[in-house]
Amino acid sequence: MGRARRFVFEQHRRHFIVGRGLLRLILSHYLEIEPGRLEFEYGPQGKPELAGAAASSELNFNLSHSGGLALYAVTYNRQIGVDIEAIRQLEDMEAIAYRFFSAAEYTALMALAPEERPVGFFNCWTRKEAYIKAVGDGLMYPLEKFDVSLQPGQAAKLLRVQNDPAAVSRWSLQHLEPAPGYVGALAVAGSVGQLNCWQWLKD
Repeated sequence: MGRARRFVFEQHRRHFIVGRGLLRLILSHYLEIEPGRLEFEYGPQGKPELAGAAASSELNFNLSHSGGLALYAVTYNRQIGVDIEAIRQLEDMEAIAYRFFSAAEYTALMALAPEERPVGFFNCWTRKEAYIKAVGDGLMYPLEKFDVSLQPGQAAKLLRVQNDPAAVSRWSLQHLEPAPGYVGALAVAGSVGQLNCWQWLKD
């Protein structure tokens, strides 16, 4: 509960508590451990990992939330990251893209028709977030130092990583549409392989 107390707004605190409760239920299913027995530790950039008795399980996971929707990803023995965002208009979208996207991504975004740019923007944002969460660097990773695809309707791809050209063959990106009005992305070391998706609906 210590991390939950860091949130200023009650709504964010509730989302955190509910989200972590669901995470415990999901992981306990894979590990066959009571949810309350699971322990977590956090990397230098805040990425959660299993600790204690489950630390040797080789189960890797990541989570993201936006609005009232949460996204969880679980795999064995591979680094993984996910991100989700509600598609929406941002008054400063162009300025954000210019500051945080690579030059190639910014050019690709501005080449889209105006009505396609919100989807293109959040395609790019979620793919970049998923990748940096997978590699474990969080927002410390310079977002302009790698390129991802962003065009609506095209496959999600890692196109370039500065000073590490082989990275594009070591990582895979997967576009996700978890709910109407949302886009998400999955980044995983190696190939995506079989992707099973489940939806947890509130009663």
